[in-house]
Amino acid sequence: MNIFVFDIETVPDIKSGRQLYNLADLTDEEVAQAMFKLRRQESGTNFLRLHLQRIVAISVVLRTRDQLKVWSLGDPESTEKELIERFFSGLEKFSPTLVSWNGGGFDLPVLHYRALLHGVSAPQYWETGDSDQSFRWNNYLSRYHYRHTDLMDIIAAYQPRANAPLDEIAVMLGLPGKMGMHGDQVWHYFSQGNVEAIRNYCETDVLNTYLIYLRFELIRGKLTPQRYEEECQRVRQLLQSESKPHWQEFLNIWSSATHE
Repeated sequence: MNIFVFDIETVPDIKSGRQLYNLADLTDEEVAQAMFKLRRQESGTNFLRLHLQRIVAISVVLRTRDQLKVWSLGDPESTEKELIERFFSGLEKFSPTLVSWNGGGFDLPVLHYRALLHGVSAPQYWETGDSDQSFRWNNYLSRYHYRHTDLMDIIAAYQPRANAPLDEIAVMLGLPGKMGMHGDQVWHYFSQGNVEAIRNYCETDVLNTYLIYLRFELIRGKLTPQRYEEECQRVRQLLQSESKPHWQEFLNIWSSATHE
């Protein structure tokens, strides 16, 4: 079975903000701050409504029978449409089990809105059994199907009051957790032109998610303790083979926590 773990990073959709709030004469930074202010007045938080969030990074872990890979789709100059097309083309190619942390509450709805905006077709993703009967009882859209495994939702027994942050669960399990930045800092890095830092941050989040998924597979009996350790060791070997500083930092923090 192919496993496809994913995470996205977003910034304010400046273009839509200008159109919706009549902000044509403002700079991008002024539009973003206006959008944050309007949202604070509405809800007390800077967290924008999902349809007003633009995707600037999608990072994935792909585990196939013979391969383990972690990377960010496209490159720092890729358009939002290209990132979304690459994401859904991966689903078309591998028919994987999707894995996320709060993907049902955030990542996938954002991808839906942005795919709608850009007209990105994804027939297999939207399949619910009309063309392929195997998707009738296990598809990407149903909350209670494991073709999309939203770890936060499942581990919380589908009770919102039991939800937990990815960072805290990762650290609790001896994993690095958040590294380099937090989600509320992404706009700052983006406005400074540092998309590479956002992609690196997104990659560490998605790797935390994958390692939590391995632990989840252990507790539900899909991995034996030996297989679980082998899969973790495969991740360590992958990181050791990489020269990127954020992977070496991830490995060092993980190793230190493991030996405490």
